[in-house]
Amino acid sequence: MIKISPSVLASDFSSLGAEAKRMEICGADYLHLDVMDGRFVPNITFGAPVIKSIRNKTNLIFDVHLMIDTPLDYIEDFKKSGADIIVFHIESSSDTAATVDKIIACGCKAGISVKPNTPVEEVFPYLEKLDMVLVMTVEPGFGGQSFMYETMDKIKTLRSEIKRRGLSTDIQVDGGINDKTVETAAAAGANVFVAGSAVFGAEDAAKAIDDLRNLAEKAFIG
Repeated sequence: MIKISPSVLASDFSSLGAEAKRMEICGADYLHLDVMDGRFVPNITFGAPVIKSIRNKTNLIFDVHLMIDTPLDYIEDFKKSGADIIVFHIESSSDTAATVDKIIACGCKAGISVKPNTPVEEVFPYLEKLDMVLVMTVEPGFGGQSFMYETMDKIKTLRSEIKRRGLSTDIQVDGGINDKTVETAAAAGANVFVAGSAVFGAEDAAKAIDDLRNLAEKAFIG
């Protein structure tokens, strides 16, 4: 199933609650919340208190992407803040298996993300426990980067492995997603799309979401 997850990095931070509600009204499936600590990536965004402050503003599923060095230490905090899906980086300092287990124990859906230069095979030992794998199509840390087409082979490899095991794991892509690149990513096997400026910067956000979804549905190779 195709899902669109607008990234709040591209939103108006002075009206974050209203922006979250707007995405719900416009037909988004998830709300993508990028948490950056200034250590794992060279940027700082927000933490659990900000997420908690907007949790009662929308019924959207909170898709929380932890770009932080020690995610295991903060899983409970993000669960309490209202996270529904917690995705962390396999390149982080925390023990991967323990972090996955902690997310599941807290009652959230678990996901692992890989940077563009990380072999996607590194997530294979954990696939049975994962609801989603996030393949970064830009280097994590900043919005507005160009889509890296060379990451498509990783998505194809991952989709093939998911099918081989008979799993229903979602493949999410994040970075440079727009009405051109969404088709490429869907054709490779991705089915969850993080879009920032393509949605929040659109004159008609509802149309932008519908267009992305329709393009992805036509191109998706499941």
